[in-house]
Amino acid sequence: MMNEPELNNRVGAVVIGRNEGDRLVCCLLTMIERVKLIVYVDSGSTDNSPQRAAAMGVEVVALDMGIPFTAARARNEGVEHLLKRAPDIGYIQFVDGDCEIDAGWISKASAFLDSHPQYAVVCGRRRERYPEHSIYNMMCDTEWNTPVGEAKSCGGDAMMRVSAFREVGGYRADLIAGEEPELCIRLRKKHWRIWRLDAEMTLHDAAITRFGQWWRRSMRAGHAYAEGACLHGASPERHWVKESIRSWLWGLWIPVVALLASIFYGAGAFLILAVYPLHIFRLGLRNKWSSQAYPWARAFFSVAGKFAEVYGQLKFHHNRWLGRAIKLIEYK
Repeated sequence: MMNEPELNNRVGAVVIGRNEGDRLVCCLLTMIERVKLIVYVDSGSTDNSPQRAAAMGVEVVALDMGIPFTAARARNEGVEHLLKRAPDIGYIQFVDGDCEIDAGWISKASAFLDSHPQYAVVCGRRRERYPEHSIYNMMCDTEWNTPVGEAKSCGGDAMMRVSAFREVGGYRADLIAGEEPELCIRLRKKHWRIWRLDAEMTLHDAAITRFGQWWRRSMRAGHAYAEGACLHGASPERHWVKESIRSWLWGLWIPVVALLASIFYGAGAFLILAVYPLHIFRLGLRNKWSSQAYPWARAFFSVAGKFAEVYGQLKFHHNRWLGRAIKLIEYK
């Protein structure tokens, strides 16, 4: 006989989403009767997601469509609504609407925060639901397999201490990506700590099956690198400085150097570009030695992704220079 889920009155949940449909329903089902209150924040869905959530007894917040959507803004507004309705909760479980919470996660995460008052955030293992459906899903699953133990940041799925979240003023609402690491930087500056448990946390459905989706997701990563480096790139943090430089090097500087060299030295200068297949070969061998699936495909997309990342960085700097509002880069 299956055990009934245990309600945790110390934990509330903020779920964010846009047109997640059945994925959202599955997400909410994994938390109903496990946390005191669930708030779903909807970013302009057209698939009846808000109505479906409300029919399940979940509190629904519909974002003002006159203000640009960001995940950070959605989470902040979700927390504000949650704490008005349940001001006595101590922890908030954040989760994206395309994820399902593992049955044991809420109790494990809250128990960790109970016994470790110096920690503001605890996260666990996020897995991809269908890694076999595409190389892109498989790469997502590997990307999320970060080391267990002390961490510098978390992802979108995490449990946070309310007092710590309030102390730093929540997420930076104008960030279109990379809002979780940015929040964690400010938490660590206040001497809070972040921990990753060796425990299953969420099952995610990336649903990336086309090259164009992967390209836009990589663009968004590049945009996040550029903005993160602008905000916290100075010492000692050096936030995403190396990632930004790596994108510029492989995505722009090497091709530009080859082009300029060809003007002075002829077409033979394009042999400089041989560094790309050599780099792919090196990464492929490293992936193979580490027993990663699809080692050569991973190596190829790791290098090819730098072109998308540098494009995302260029978009950020261009919009920043012109003073334009930055719009979401969506891949679904």
